[in-house]
Amino acid sequence: MLNFSYSKLKSSHEGPWIMLDLLMLTLLIINLIWLLFDGLFGTQAFKSILDSISPALISAYTPVHNNFVLYDLAFVIIFLTEFCVRWVAAVVRKTYVRWYFFPFIHWYDLIGCIPLGGARIFRFLRIFSIFYRLQKYQIIDLRNSAIYRFTLFYYDVLVEELSDRIVVKVLTDAQKDIAAGSPLIDDISKQVLATRLPILTQWLSSIMVHIGESIEHNNHGESVRNHVQKSVGKAVRGNAQVSTLKILPVLGTTIEKTLEQSVTDIVTQSIINLLKDITPDKIDDFVEHGLGRFSNEDHMLDQEVLIIVNECLELVKQHVSQQRWKDSFSSQNNSQDTSVS
Repeated sequence: MLNFSYSKLKSSHEGPWIMLDLLMLTLLIINLIWLLFDGLFGTQAFKSILDSISPALISAYTPVHNNFVLYDLAFVIIFLTEFCVRWVAAVVRKTYVRWYFFPFIHWYDLIGCIPLGGARIFRFLRIFSIFYRLQKYQIIDLRNSAIYRFTLFYYDVLVEELSDRIVVKVLTDAQKDIAAGSPLIDDISKQVLATRLPILTQWLSSIMVHIGESIEHNNHGESVRNHVQKSVGKAVRGNAQVSTLKILPVLGTTIEKTLEQSVTDIVTQSIINLLKDITPDKIDDFVEHGLGRFSNEDHMLDQEVLIIVNECLELVKQHVSQQRWKDSFSSQNNSQDTSVS
């Protein structure tokens, strides 16, 4: 159902332009119907039908048909005049960044003014542009109309089918590159990570220092210190040599608790110092001398990573290939069946 809002028309301050749109819409419908009639008039079958209805109609319209281009030029002049008026208004309002953008954005209006059979089809797009402007200012509401829902559904179907095939094609090409021995891991390491290594090491160093300061803080690091204390206490109590201290009367238990607390403090402070002392230079040295040395097993691991990536891409392709519009279509049919019953 098409809802017309007169209040939105007044509040939009676009009254003259809306009236112009409605006028152009009327002329477009008349022109398109006339184009259809004139095209059918050129066929012998349609003439036979008209002759059975009224022979005089054929005689009266034949001169118009022979000079139809001249009649169509009258509409073309009106359409071109309206196009120029809107162009000037767009320049005055600075609707677009450059004054010459208007004819490129509204190319269908310009091409539709060409009085040739192939170009006249673009006049249909003028109708859609007019309805779009009316919908934009909320003067009409097409969302509840059957035509709008029908068009939106099949538009979504078209976009989903096209986008799915494009995504699957891109992922398939990526899989082919990986299967052909594409040095993906090396490229990521050299072109992505290596160029940003100073920033990454600085960031990692800052994170480490922040963690160390958090552990050192009386409140923030309490959970970490408690965990270290439990771990050290468990290790101390499980140590055979320390357990012999319990043999000493009175002092054995005290020595064990003191030793446990001392080891806990030493371990906690060592972790704090280790984290706070990590600098970007030390991380660079670790990456260069530690991570930079790869063995044959490491290269085999790289291949396994590429296989994992390939399998992930295959799963993504399967997920993308699912035609969700069919589920939507089925749900719509089910809802319609429920409402009918």
